Amino acid sequence: MRCFPRPWSGAASRSLTCSWMHITLGQTGLLPLFEHAMFSSTMVGRGKPFPDLFLYAAKTMGFAPADCIVIEDSVAGTQAGIAAGMRVFSYYADLLTDRDGLAAAGGILFDDMRDLAKLVPIR
Repeated sequence: MRCFPRPWSGAASRSLTCSWMHITLGQTGLLPLFEHAMFSSTMVGRGKPFPDLFLYAAKTMGFAPADCIVIEDSVAGTQAGIAAGMRVFSYYADLLTDRDGLAAAGGILFDDMRDLAKLVPIR
């Protein structure tokens, strides 16, 4: 995310609780980028593959769904982002990832995080 020009707004929307997101984002060094906007499926009635979590995050941050992107590594998350009307980039890093399922769900596939900045349209 550091490769994107500023200003940009990011949110972490996960099926995990916010306390687990603190741990996992902290381990990756990404916590400072997202701790201001973490959204958990515990905040909405239905989790992924339903769009509720992504729609809630967008509304809370003041963005229209069409102006949001989703970076996902699961079929259910890709389905949720598509159902929310957002542009979804589906990451498959290894043989355990359901690449065919991600493609069928409608995400834009990529397998190298370094390529993400080239894929995402920056306005």
